[in-house]
Amino acid sequence: MPESSKTKARSKLRLTALCGIFAALVFIGTQIRIPTAIGYINLGDGVILIASYFIGPAAFFPGAIGSALSDLIAGYPMYIAPSFLIKGLMGLVASLIMNGSHGKKALGFVIRLAACLGAELIMVGGYFVFEALYYDVAAAAGAVVFNLIQAGAAIVIAIPLTYAINIRQTR
Repeated sequence: MPESSKTKARSKLRLTALCGIFAALVFIGTQIRIPTAIGYINLGDGVILIASYFIGPAAFFPGAIGSALSDLIAGYPMYIAPSFLIKGLMGLVASLIMNGSHGKKALGFVIRLAACLGAELIMVGGYFVFEALYYDVAAAAGAVVFNLIQAGAAIVIAIPLTYAINIRQTR
């Protein structure tokens, strides 16, 4: 096998392993939760945002899989498909926003914040639409505050940790 083929194979294997690790971390983060009226606030979004920084667009998979499995285990089967799509899109969109800046030595705070905000808007909006259809608009509107709290916590967790990851990578 030529050296470039070996390098590509190792790179794909490394990415697959990182996706699996991040999916497990998203699952664990989502299991750390505070119950609300129709769901729960969790820390999984912070892990999805960190994964999007660390593994790029492949963050779709750990976000989708870890969150969907968590809904299955937590007893919220009606949320499995919406979580798969919403959380996967969060990872993808955040990484695409950051991806344009990866050529620079380090991502700036504004880019990281924009990526996190874009991803979290997908989460808040996505769950609002799902819950408005599944329950009703009033219930969905009541969940927005809790989703915004979760989004804020995720951003507060993810941005400092992406700086810590960046520092570790440059040493």
